[in-house]
Amino acid sequence: MSCRLLLRFILILLPLSVAAQTRTEYGIARRVVRQNDTVILIQMKPVFIFGGKTKAKANATRKMYSRLIYNLKLVYPIAQEANATLKAMERRMAELPTEKERQEFVKGMERALKRQYTPVLKNMTLSQGKLLIKLIDRETEHTSYDLVKQLRGGFRAFFWQGIAKIFGANLKDTYDEFGEDQIIEDLIMLYEAGLL
Repeated sequence: MSCRLLLRFILILLPLSVAAQTRTEYGIARRVVRQNDTVILIQMKPVFIFGGKTKAKANATRKMYSRLIYNLKLVYPIAQEANATLKAMERRMAELPTEKERQEFVKGMERALKRQYTPVLKNMTLSQGKLLIKLIDRETEHTSYDLVKQLRGGFRAFFWQGIAKIFGANLKDTYDEFGEDQIIEDLIMLYEAGLL
């Protein structure tokens, strides 16, 4: 009889000591018992605060962030794919014995990448292209200019840099996660956490 009473008592207390999680409109809430007191902890969703003196300025800032988030969602996966492709190419090129085979491999990869990405890149806006240049530097730790120069030579890199300059872009742009690109870095963390 006392065993049943003890079992009931444990079963009654068990739900109080286990932190149950539920999703709310504000975030993830869980109930925690601390020193015989139940406390509700809420892990809040990120909150964006758009400051400004006027409503028009706040709306412009909100639109800018919304556009940046949209562009990031479109471009960041491409930069990640570029990094994975570059690493695979470097591994494969290390296995090739002669320079001629490496050059042929790079030309073949260039043709394959053109077929795959030309339709996507043609539909990008200038701001998306500039963001892609920065994100490629972030992912690969090499500027787009350096990658073209390394894989296809200095003349091609110079040529494509000239084309980029005509359209207001720069293949030598670098990613500065603690400076001018800090907002992008914060958004990438939110994106990777699944919060965008």
